[in-house]
Amino acid sequence: MAAKVFEYKLDTRFFFVWWPLGVRVGQGVTIENGRLTAQYGRVKLSTSLNNIDGGHITENYSWAKAIGIRMSFADDGLTFGTNTEAGVCIHFKEPVGGALPGMQHSALTVTVDDCDGLVRAIGKAT
Repeated sequence: MAAKVFEYKLDTRFFFVWWPLGVRVGQGVTIENGRLTAQYGRVKLSTSLNNIDGGHITENYSWAKAIGIRMSFADDGLTFGTNTEAGVCIHFKEPVGGALPGMQHSALTVTVDDCDGLVRAIGKAT
């Protein structure tokens, strides 16, 4: 199966946040060989597709809560954010580590260009 890549939708107004973190055109979420991998600059989070418990689209974020690498104050969720318009919140059956030292995350929000496509892809993959 060929890799499916869902690139981030990069809002250049927030270039000053995501560029220094290493985010570049072409990065995003890749589904390949039974795994989902999200790359945000030099930071990666990867898990088996069997560990995904679905996902849903979220919209209209405050830039202060959505741009950059963010931890949720409400739970242990992580955000890889590049725009304030929309993203996909991916839920994990078991928390996933590796993105931030010593942290485990039960969800990851990614602000990709094709949110509907990513939701369909992870729905079919699980």
